[in-house]
Amino acid sequence: MLRALAGLGLLFAVVVTGWSLFAANETPQATTPAAGPARGANAPAIAEGQTPDAAGAPAAAAPNAGAAPAGQAPAPSTGKADAGGSPIDTAKSAAKGSLKSPYPDFAKVADEGHQKFTAAGCNGCHGGTGGGGMGPPLTNQVWVYGKDDDTLFRLVALGSDELQKQGYSRIGTETVVGPMPQMGGVVKSNDDLWKIIAWIRSVNPSSTGASSGSAAPQATPPQ
Repeated sequence: MLRALAGLGLLFAVVVTGWSLFAANETPQATTPAAGPARGANAPAIAEGQTPDAAGAPAAAAPNAGAAPAGQAPAPSTGKADAGGSPIDTAKSAAKGSLKSPYPDFAKVADEGHQKFTAAGCNGCHGGTGGGGMGPPLTNQVWVYGKDDDTLFRLVALGSDELQKQGYSRIGTETVVGPMPQMGGVVKSNDDLWKIIAWIRSVNPSSTGASSGSAAPQATPPQ
């Protein structure tokens, strides 16, 4: 009887010792707290210039404020907005009939226009006061190609030969006959040319009313 009890006690001691060793070797798994919403393997990449929204998806990039809408061509130059542009480039790129002086009250800039008229050497042909010389006068009522803003700008910028190539025709006759040279490379800017035209109008009352040679430009029929 005593031997049987001793055997059970020994067995119990072995079981308890084994369980203690097993429990000591068990360690809890460390957990790392989440830093934020997890991005799945298929989550879209964030492109340069984009910021993720609250849900983690990339936000659309801001549109370029200076870009023209897709499929829309830039508006042609009118010579009015780009005052510092080249008269030749403006006359070649602007739509026919679109050029308009930014100085409807031409008397306000007439003196400055006269200075630019002289600085460009226009007085060498047309006289210091526009009365004529080697070239026709600017003070009479004859407007060979027309007296509207668009025609006068192109005539000075491109010269009479290039003006005719754009489809403008003679509608008046002068006693002094000769081609108008291209002055768009001498006159420094669109604004300077508009001021010269303003001075011409200030010394020629017929430039603002009906007169000989003042009809609208006519296109040359195709050959």
